[in-house]
Amino acid sequence: MGAVSSSVIKFHNLPKLKRSRARAIAPLTKKPEETGKEYCGLCCMVFPSCQRFSDIHCFLVFLYMLLVSQGMVFGLVDVSIDTFQRGSGLKTIESMLLSSSYDISSCLVVVFVAYYGGRGNILKWIIVSSFLVGFGSLLFAFPYFHGEDYQLDIETEDICEETKSLKACKKSFSFYSKYVTFFMLGQTVQGIAGMPLYILTVTFLDDSISRHSIGIYLGILEASVTIGYALGYAIAAPLVTTPERSTSNKEVDGGFFYEHWLRTWWIRFVLVTVIAWSTLIAFSCFPRHIQGISRIKSGKHKNPTFMDKKYKDQEFGTSIGDLFASIWILMKTPMFVCLALTRASESLLTIGASEYLPKYIENQFILTPSQATTLSGLVLIPGGAFGQLLGGVIASKLHMYCKGLMRFTIVTSTISLVLVMFTVFVRCKPIPFAGINEDYNGTGQLGNLTAPCNSHCRCSSSFYFAVCGRDDIGYFSPCFAGCNQSKTFQDEKRYFNCSCIDEGITMSDEQGDFIDARPGTCKSGCYKLPMFIVFVFSTIVFAGFSGIPNMLTILRIVSEKQRSLAMGLTYVILRVFGTIPGPITFKMVGESSCTFRDSGHCGSTGSCWIYNPKKMAHLFLGICFFCKLSTIFFTAIAFALYKHLVKENSDILTPTAKNPKEKEKEKNKSDL
Repeated sequence: MGAVSSSVIKFHNLPKLKRSRARAIAPLTKKPEETGKEYCGLCCMVFPSCQRFSDIHCFLVFLYMLLVSQGMVFGLVDVSIDTFQRGSGLKTIESMLLSSSYDISSCLVVVFVAYYGGRGNILKWIIVSSFLVGFGSLLFAFPYFHGEDYQLDIETEDICEETKSLKACKKSFSFYSKYVTFFMLGQTVQGIAGMPLYILTVTFLDDSISRHSIGIYLGILEASVTIGYALGYAIAAPLVTTPERSTSNKEVDGGFFYEHWLRTWWIRFVLVTVIAWSTLIAFSCFPRHIQGISRIKSGKHKNPTFMDKKYKDQEFGTSIGDLFASIWILMKTPMFVCLALTRASESLLTIGASEYLPKYIENQFILTPSQATTLSGLVLIPGGAFGQLLGGVIASKLHMYCKGLMRFTIVTSTISLVLVMFTVFVRCKPIPFAGINEDYNGTGQLGNLTAPCNSHCRCSSSFYFAVCGRDDIGYFSPCFAGCNQSKTFQDEKRYFNCSCIDEGITMSDEQGDFIDARPGTCKSGCYKLPMFIVFVFSTIVFAGFSGIPNMLTILRIVSEKQRSLAMGLTYVILRVFGTIPGPITFKMVGESSCTFRDSGHCGSTGSCWIYNPKKMAHLFLGICFFCKLSTIFFTAIAFALYKHLVKENSDILTPTAKNPKEKEKEKNKSDL
């Protein structure tokens, strides 16, 4: 009887249950404007099973994926420009223009994106960025689709001959013009695409995540770009070489090398496009108001700032006059300017060093370009990502506020400054090199590769194919070593009868001939590379600590309405004083450290073949030292200004408390 009664009750309640379920599902079939709610879907299609993914964490997964893809573009572009410059004679000014076109284009649009984008639908701006990142990557790949007709014929005979005719240099200028044009277009598109990602998403996350967790997510955001940059370096490293430094007979031919290089290089850029556009579909499905954000906003207490006093009774609209008025208020704030200059000095260090570090390692520790690029991409550059992430975690876990964040920046920058001072002493002695720091056993002159022992060979300085003689002295090429015979054994050449080599231990080959020289540079006998990696990795990690605390400080000192514009202005200052002069400064360091340069074969600007390692170390690490010193200086000024402003505006900065215990708690909180 009890079972029957329960069955009757269930049957009686069945219509109610169906109606309640219908009411629960019905909103998914209605338009958002009819219900006041928004759901995950594509255009007019709404998928009930996808609603569980419509939260901030799923959104962040795709955002970080997009940032990694653009970081890969940065790494690929830097390696690509440097490799093309080595082999084609790309002028230094053109190389700098290609590198800086991203920064210039981003500076032109960042203020408008920050001011007007912060007032609109940020998600739509991110969708546009996702499309532009993929499209810009395709622009980089376009010149290589028809790159196989690019030929660079150089002198391939590398031994000493008394009668020798140099081959004429032929270039495909159509490819050369395509390369420069499309790379500038690609950099411009990437510059526009990056602004919503690095400006609007910061304020979007600050609104969407609890205050004491935002540092972690911003740390992951910054680290994602750095990881992508390192991945770009890593996947491009196998192709980083020059035909002059090859040891294979086939690859000595410059035409073969560039044909292989140009046929495979574009695949990397297409891979980035696939990754970026895969996020485009995901972002299009997210609603404007993601689940959980409104709840976090309503429960988030925004502490008043001293800049609220400047904005009191002021309402800024969308006119150009209002934009410039807002900019003027921020630029009249010395503490904001100092914090922005701190970010500029940090970017000058990280961007410049990351571009120059492979060349520095290559020349200091006698590595191949591929080895140096791989080491930088897989070991050293990720240290910046680790430092940025760890800095954000520490700032969040310790619940730091403005004073604590600036103290943390000063302390970590001081530690990295000390590490830079130690790193300058970790270097190797230069190996003996004939004509550079060795005078052909007294028969030649320093700075002149030609000596009596090779004057009859008609050698060209445009063909750099370093060999190591049995006398443990390096030579610019077998021709300058006076070698007139060569054999190939297991894809490696060996040189015989070298007129400039008459000392050292003689070794015979399988046929009994005495080997005088082998391809490649001589071993330096220096084992300081592991120590250098430890010091540089530690320096980069501690340098990355200050990135997120500095960003959080800027977000907390400005008015809530001006956060997007403040980040945009910070970005302008960062570009003008950091990333634009950074690569140029470090390239100038490399040029001033050049010991021997190509004479300019085929009318192109001569490339630098050999550097002075000691001078390079002093200049390179001297700039790093100056950058960290500037970070400490500007942060210390901002810290002093903040302490003064806290006392001056104590009535604004300290909220009204209900009892003495809460007042004491707020006072202690402001001192952190």
